[in-house]
Amino acid sequence: MPEIEQATPSEIKSFQEEKLREVLHYVSAHSPYYRRLFKQHKINILDIQSLEDLTGIPTTTKDQLQRYNDDFLCVPKSKIIDFVTTSGTLGEPVTIGLTDKDLDRLAYNEAISFACAGIGESDILQLTTTMDRRFMAGLAYFLGVRKLGAGIIRVGAGIPELQWDTIFKFHPSYLIVVPSFLLKLIQYAHANGISLSDSGIKGAICIGEPLRNQDFSLNTLGANIKSHWDIDLYSTYASTEMSTAFTECIAQQGGHQHPELIIVEVLDENENPVPNGKEGELVITTLGVQAMPLIRFKTGDIITAHTDPCICGRNSLRLGPVLGRKKQMIKYKGTTLYPPAMHNALNDFTEVDSFVIEIYYNEIGTDEIRIKLATKKPSNDLLHRIKDHFRSKLRVTPGIEFRPIEEIQKLRLSKLGRKPISVIDLRN
Repeated sequence: MPEIEQATPSEIKSFQEEKLREVLHYVSAHSPYYRRLFKQHKINILDIQSLEDLTGIPTTTKDQLQRYNDDFLCVPKSKIIDFVTTSGTLGEPVTIGLTDKDLDRLAYNEAISFACAGIGESDILQLTTTMDRRFMAGLAYFLGVRKLGAGIIRVGAGIPELQWDTIFKFHPSYLIVVPSFLLKLIQYAHANGISLSDSGIKGAICIGEPLRNQDFSLNTLGANIKSHWDIDLYSTYASTEMSTAFTECIAQQGGHQHPELIIVEVLDENENPVPNGKEGELVITTLGVQAMPLIRFKTGDIITAHTDPCICGRNSLRLGPVLGRKKQMIKYKGTTLYPPAMHNALNDFTEVDSFVIEIYYNEIGTDEIRIKLATKKPSNDLLHRIKDHFRSKLRVTPGIEFRPIEEIQKLRLSKLGRKPISVIDLRN
């Protein structure tokens, strides 16, 4: 546990303000984009001395990152050791370059994140995500486990049979996994007479999908996993742009910020800070990044920050589960919805094998939702039960239709083939 994470809130703030001044001098000297931004808005970086002063700098959006991608680079391309891209879920993928120093930072980030979840040198982790396809996370996990001194088995995505063969051959203690894939492993185990209690798996570092409700209780997906397989579930949240993870500790009360790696703001629609415990958009400033540091980058993720002390001894800020993406917010029949809420409702039905949520404008220009489901036994009874459940949970009922599994799988296949897509926004 880094000492700064155990420091007092005021000490953490002072530490971050010093790091902020360092990164502002760095981008002012090396980033074409931020030099231009500071000049255009007549910003003197010497006036930015505190975290509160950050509001004097305009935010950076994903659109700007896409449009001026190369202008964010602070080093010659000859210094880039690794190139990765974002998933492109909300637009064209952004290229992120990493220097050798950035890879060291990435390894440090994941090492202390794994340690936050209680993983140590004696553990072996099974990696069930890809390390190729320009995917930062898979590489980050590998580098982090290596720095931690633990063991890792790079199995890759999918193939439950191979995953179970690896579990019994190498006896890993933790899985790095997308939560819904745990359900596929459970289904395969049940179908093939595999005892889950004999697996030796202690826990799972869960990525890409929310496990918890806003009060940190397990959501439907998390509860479903735990009801079959009694392992510890740890949520971790990150993005390619921030090169930093927020991972749960043993208290499982939100993902801890690493103050030496990232500054956090939570802003409302007018870019004003929200009160503690209120939802807003996560805005980050990276610290210690050499190739492509970002100042006040709007992630598009709607979250709630928590600053009360944690029983693990860390005093760093914690992030609650992601409510949704700002661009995917839906105003539907007077109700504000985010796709994760619909995911949770659909996860209550074991009959649903796969689904995709389409968001589009109807003929009068307002938001409309169409959910396409794949099930082995489509019926009017199932359709009515799902609609009633939506009315009960979310107060609205979107359009729902049964479609062949092959059609759903094709729709869920992302352009880069790195992770399945469950939401298709047709409004742009």
